[in-house]
Amino acid sequence: MKKTINYCVIGLCFTIQSYAQVGIGTSAPNSTLDINGRTTLRKELRVNGTSSQAGSAGLNGQVLVSQGENLPPVWKTVNVTFLEEGQYKLINSYLSSDQAGITTLSNGVAGDGVFKNSVNDDITDTSKGKWMKIAGLEGNFTIKNAKNRLTYQLQTGVEMKSSSATSMQSVSFACGVFRNGKLVAVRPDKISSNNNTDKAGLQDYIFTLNYTEQNVGIGAQKIEVACRKIETTSNNAQFTVGRNISNTNTESNAFTLESVFKTDVIEYVTYKSN
Repeated sequence: MKKTINYCVIGLCFTIQSYAQVGIGTSAPNSTLDINGRTTLRKELRVNGTSSQAGSAGLNGQVLVSQGENLPPVWKTVNVTFLEEGQYKLINSYLSSDQAGITTLSNGVAGDGVFKNSVNDDITDTSKGKWMKIAGLEGNFTIKNAKNRLTYQLQTGVEMKSSSATSMQSVSFACGVFRNGKLVAVRPDKISSNNNTDKAGLQDYIFTLNYTEQNVGIGAQKIEVACRKIETTSNNAQFTVGRNISNTNTESNAFTLESVFKTDVIEYVTYKSN
């Protein structure tokens, strides 16, 4: 610290400049100004000033950032979202894809005849439907806050091929999301082919499912996606989910019909008071 001391002796004034360390709340300061205690700042904080300039107070919303030892701090604009208590924050997103799909529900396989499902149906309970998993979409994560939201987004391609390209045939099916083996979301749908001679009886369709589950229990979670055939107008119609029926056709492939599944884990924001 530069200290200026003025003396006046018999009409003459002398100015003496000296350097010292000043301590507030301490008798042994460790820097030019050492404050041991609370500090109240009533107006702007200015940095990088000189003997002729007061320095910069920064712009509204900027924060003071250290540049390291022996370098002056600088004002920076930082894109940080500050969340208030009571809001929800995205904790993690889990994305998976699969091109193997489901091929075991194809020609010669009848539907299971189950038209209704309920929350918490067990994936292994065949009286609730004969579910087939899309293995590549399985995911695992942990919930840490009991106030939360899980958002599921599924998109997959569905393809059927009529046993007769000139006849009207259809397949009713359903796809669902299972958490720890229990059903949490499901959507039924139907794919139809009507005189599709130009594509040799092939019909493609894009299936989507969006659902949000709230306040899932704390702990480990295993997420699975499965589909099932409900009924068909012809057991000889071919049917696949998440991939093409045959690699010999020129209408589709496993890439265009692949399954994509995304899970967002969103938790409630809380702050602990000291």
